[in-house]
Amino acid sequence: MSDSVIISGVEDHILTVELNRPGAANAVDGNVAAGLHEAVRMSEADPDCRVVVLRAAGKAFCAGADLKAVAAGQRDRLWTDGDSFAGFTTTPRTRPWIAQVQGAALGGGFEIALACDLIVAGHEARFGLPEVTRGIIAAGGGAFRLPRRLPHGLAMRMLLTGQAIDARAAADAGLLAALAPAGALDDTVRELARAVAANAPLAVRETLRLARAAVDGNEDALRAATGAARERVARSADFAEGMRAFVDKRPPVWTGA
Repeated sequence: MSDSVIISGVEDHILTVELNRPGAANAVDGNVAAGLHEAVRMSEADPDCRVVVLRAAGKAFCAGADLKAVAAGQRDRLWTDGDSFAGFTTTPRTRPWIAQVQGAALGGGFEIALACDLIVAGHEARFGLPEVTRGIIAAGGGAFRLPRRLPHGLAMRMLLTGQAIDARAAADAGLLAALAPAGALDDTVRELARAVAANAPLAVRETLRLARAAVDGNEDALRAATGAARERVARSADFAEGMRAFVDKRPPVWTGA
């Protein structure tokens, strides 16, 4: 197993999973996708696991897709089962997942957090989907999940401008389960995880299934539409230009083609 994702043993019915590419702001490459996919498998297979905490090493939660890997032709390695970005965003799960967000959760990193059931953030956290600034789309679920999680105007502004919001704005908009006091992110997450784990496992899983159905209804059609849009964009000249510009560290020159 790659050390890009560290899976700790279950303690007090809580499994901890850590993204571990701090030198790359925990950007998602093929190893991260494989590691997260394995973490889901392990959490589902362990009857002692009642809740999962997803955290990250370093200052950032996750900067999204590793665009250097994408530019190098490794885009397909970032997806599993056809449409599950990072081996996670659409992978079936019956356990509740809590995203513990410090620093930036951008692009695919924000999509990973959105795919979790609860988000707890520190005051320095930032959330954004900057894909359109690179000639790509938020294809890991962000384009359709964000309008379901945030007020329409705020969600559309974020999607169409690529601008991020800070943790206070995210909390005020109802995105977060909790905004942790300064220096208390770990403690806040563990307290929440313990509160979930203390409850009847079957009742929690069935409640989670119903709650997800209420929020994520008709997601199969949205996922299919997202996959088709992702492929259309990936064949465009602007997609290639966005990747080149990122690698060259220059502003992109869009043609609209």
